[in-house]
Parts: sequence; C-alpha cells; structure tokens
Amino acid sequence: MCGLAGWLSYERDLTPHTSTAAAMNATLECRGPDSHGVWGSPRVLLTHRRLAVIDLDGGKQPMGAGPGPGEPVITYTGETYNYREVREKLRGLGHTFRTESDTEVVLRAYLEWGVAFAEQLTGIYAMAVWDPRTEELLLVRDRMGVKPLYYWATADGVIFGSEPKAILAHPGTKAVVDAEGLREVFGIVKTPGHAVFRGMKEVKPGTVLRFTRSRSEEFRYWRLTAREHTDDFGTTVARVRTLLEEIVSSQLVADVTVGTLLSGGLDSSAVTALAARVLARGGADKQRGGPVLAFSVDYRGLGERFKANGQWADPDTPFAVEVARHVGAEHVIVELDNADVLADEVRDQVLRAQDLPVSTGDMEYSLLLLCRALKEQMTVALSGEAADELFGGYTWFHDREAVEADTFPWHHPFEKAGGIGALRTIGLWGRLGLTEYVKQRYTEALEEVPRLAGEGGLQERMRELTYLNLTRWENFLLDRKDRISMAAALEVRVPFTDHRLVEYVYNVPWEMKSFDGREKSLLRAAMGGVLPDAVLNRKKSPYPSTQDADYEHALRQRLEAVVAVDDAPVLRLASRAEIHRLLDAPEGSYSMGGPWSARAVLERLVEFDRWVRAYGVHVAL
Repeated sequence: MCGLAGWLSYERDLTPHTSTAAAMNATLECRGPDSHGVWGSPRVLLTHRRLAVIDLDGGKQPMGAGPGPGEPVITYTGETYNYREVREKLRGLGHTFRTESDTEVVLRAYLEWGVAFAEQLTGIYAMAVWDPRTEELLLVRDRMGVKPLYYWATADGVIFGSEPKAILAHPGTKAVVDAEGLREVFGIVKTPGHAVFRGMKEVKPGTVLRFTRSRSEEFRYWRLTAREHTDDFGTTVARVRTLLEEIVSSQLVADVTVGTLLSGGLDSSAVTALAARVLARGGADKQRGGPVLAFSVDYRGLGERFKANGQWADPDTPFAVEVARHVGAEHVIVELDNADVLADEVRDQVLRAQDLPVSTGDMEYSLLLLCRALKEQMTVALSGEAADELFGGYTWFHDREAVEADTFPWHHPFEKAGGIGALRTIGLWGRLGLTEYVKQRYTEALEEVPRLAGEGGLQERMRELTYLNLTRWENFLLDRKDRISMAAALEVRVPFTDHRLVEYVYNVPWEMKSFDGREKSLLRAAMGGVLPDAVLNRKKSPYPSTQDADYEHALRQRLEAVVAVDDAPVLRLASRAEIHRLLDAPEGSYSMGGPWSARAVLERLVEFDRWVRAYGVHVAL
C-alpha cells in the first residue's frame, strides 16, 4: 500500500535538503518496509516507502515517465484495480510500458489526460505528480478517501505526506493543536479537509489539488449525484450481487497472498464468501491455491461472560466459525486478553499509527494485533467497511429519535451510551463549545447533499443520513483501518467503497433498502444462497470489544495516575476534580453492560496525555 512524502518550494533550492525529505520518509517505514526512495530537483523533493504488492521488481518509486530529467515524476500509494484496462486503452493511444506495475499506468494516464486522469481510475490511492515542464505539482486522492493524504501550505509551496507524522518531521512545521483541533478530536466528527494540527489540512476525497508558482487550485473530479432509480426490486438485488462479485474479484488481484478479515457479521462474511468463490474457480491470478484465508479476533472468555446491550446482540465467533465452514475457508481466530491490549508497546504503536489519541478504545489495539497476525501469512486483506453506511446497517438508521434528530445521527446512540454525558461531566463538551461546533458542521454537511427534485419525507431524510454516513462517519472508520493496518505493513482493501457500487446503492429508495424492516435488507437479499441462514438473519453487531470489568479497572488506575501529576497535559482539558467525577462512578459502571461509550472517554483522556507528551504537542487554548 505504501507511503509518500514530499516538499515543494518555488523560492529556494531544495537540492541540499534531501536529508529533510529522508527524515520525513523515515516516519512512514511501517507503511512500506520493502524499499524506499528519494527523488530530488531544485524545486521539489519526492519520497516513497514501498509495500510491494504488484510487479514486485518493477514498481519501484518515485518513478519518472522517461529517462530524461525533464519528464513528470510520480510518488503513488494504493492500488488501481482497473490498471490493466487503462493500460490497454493507453497502448491503443500509442503509449509503451517498461513495467507491469499499476504505478506506471497511472503516470502515463496523467501524460495522456492531464489533470482529469483520475477520472479513468478505479481504486484506492493517494499520490503526488510533479511535472517539471509546467512546474506544477498535483496531489490526488481516491473518490471515497480510503487512502490518506495531508498537506501544509507554505509561503512558497507545500509540504505533504501520507500521514501527519511525515509533515511534522519537517523543521518548518510545529505540532500545535488549538480549540478547533480539539473539537475534531472530541466532537465525534471528522470534517473532510480538516486535520487536527494547526496549519495542516487533508486532501479531500475525490479531489485534485494543483500547485503552481502563482496559485493553488482544488478540482473535484468525483462527487455523489442524485438520480432516479428505475430498476425494480429483483433487478436491483441482482445488480448489487453482480457488482459485488466483480469488485471482489478485481480486488483479489495481487502478486502476493490475499485473505480476508472475518467478524461473522453480514459485511465481512459476504466479502469472505465471494472471495472464496473467486478463488475456488481460479478467478484471481497469482493467488495461492486452496481455500481463502480468513482471520477473526476474539477475547478469551468473552463468550461465557457476554452481556447483550444496545449495540452488541451476541458474540461474533460462533458466526465466524459457521461462515468459514460454509465457504470452506482456512480460518484463524486470534484470541486476546486484557494484557495484550493494555501493553504499552501496543498502545504506543497505535498512537504513532494514528497520530492522535484513540477514539474507540480496546477495539483499536485489538485491530493492530489482528493485523499483525494476518501479516504473518499475507500482505493484502479484504474487509467489510462501508456496507453499514451504504445499506443502512447502523441502529441510527432505524431509531426514530436518531433519524429525526437535528444533528449527526450517530450522536444519538453515543448520547445514550454515555459518551457525550461523560464529556459534559468533565465540562469539556461545554468548554470547547461542541454543541455549536457540531451544529455548524452538520449544517454544512446537509448543504452538500445531492437531492432529487420533488423528493421529500422519509426518503429525503434517509438520503441525507446515507450521505452523512458516507462522507463523515465512514471517513473516520476508513482512516482508522488504514492507519492501524499499515502500522503492521498490511494492505486492507474495502470492496464496499468501490464508487460504482456506492453510486448505484446511494440512489436506491429507502423502502427498497429496508423492504422487510431489517437493517441492510437489500444486502441480505443480494447474499441469499451465498451465506448460511444464521448469518443472513443475524442482527448487526459491531466489531468485538472486551466486556471484562478488569479492563475498566486498569483504565481507572491509569487515569488516576495521569491526573496525579501536577503538570499533566490532560489537566489543560479538565480539572482534577472534574475528572474524578468520572472516576467516582462505581467500579463496573463503564464495562460493556453499561455505558460503553463513556469508557471510551476514559480511554481517550489517558491517551490524550500520552499523545501530548509523545508528539510534543502545544495545546493552544
């Protein structure tokens, strides 16, 4: 999947500064352990860390378009799934190729189509293209924002990288977080284009940024559009099934082993089952023979002490085992306990991976450990992200209060689960003005929603909710999955984010998506005959999280130790007395039978302290 970083300056000679570029590149070593490279000229420095997936020998970067110094150069991360089709189109237009890599195809697509070249690509990618002929730099990100790309505008150019840590390694930047950055951290919001650090921004999904000597410009090459859905129900079900089969097949293409992440839920089970079918008929070239490799994660003893609540209806493992048996997968269950997810080494790596304090607690640490286990047997894995956002899987799609709430729909269950209440308890919600901030961001998001003329009522509202989930909530989950998986040098592909599927399902009427009153009804129908009935009929259950009260006890001890230090960074957010209001709740109050979201606040306060110290963050309030 790789990582990139670079520096453009129109006023100074960057030739003596390759050591700065190398330092930026070194922060991304986990993203690309197989090789690295630096390309330099007086105007620009480009770097690359490679995780070799396609054309293991020929795809090294940064890559130039020709042997001469005056040709365009690219540093590229991700995968272009239709690169073979684009290559044949380019050959028909007279282009020749030196390698079998998708990187060279993308670079030659730029030579042929200029700034519009990304419209030709299907995949997950982020890249920088430098054209010395025009002295223009392009920063490009895939349609759904699966691959990250950040930048820091300077007086005479720009500094950029796959992750904030690469930019912060540049001596011209500083790790400063102001009130707006903290609102993004604690407001359960991820605003496209925003980064938490002051001065830093994120390249928006589906966008090309062009930097020239005189200006910078932003081009949207893709956005969701609203259109009338004319297919009947049977045709719609068949179309969803066909699209998913084609997408999964295309995402199994690699020169390394590909497997799946399997939770036992509908989404990951669908991906695993379809992958198993493709591999069984030999439809993915260069893949190992035999069954699909599927990995799951669980906590030791969770099945025995499991308590159903508003989010988790039942434990995952029995369903994952049933799916693996049904499709003939080679199934590995990674079992963890509290010590695994409390280990400082694991927590330090997750913090470094995300460049931010954790947001979902133990789920992020267990994800890293799961990805490490996968990496021992594969380099690429397919995952089920985005199905809930696209097909209406979350509880907030089906809770009348959440649907009608004048805010982001996920705030309603987080309020019920104690998270927002915990932030109010310590005074942070009010101190940061989060009610007003969230309202502002919500209003801005609603103004973006593509609508159909004459559409109203429930259908219009569900279109709004789908858009909010795809462009806000999903951004958070995709960023989390990319950062943590790449910390283990594992490339995770996400079939449900393919723009062809997203464009189609976005316009399916809500009454068809939920025809039988259950979440993800349309996806269930599309997977009929592919999955066992127990999984097809299973109520949605999120990624597993520990229900062990001892985990909460350990968090309490850590937070108490943090606030006991007089200069603790977390005391910039809330007083010792305010934080003790959370700690005064009876033991077990924040375990999984209770307000699980409140426990995540305990977690975030502990990790905020660690983050400020590790990154030397200046909190500017």
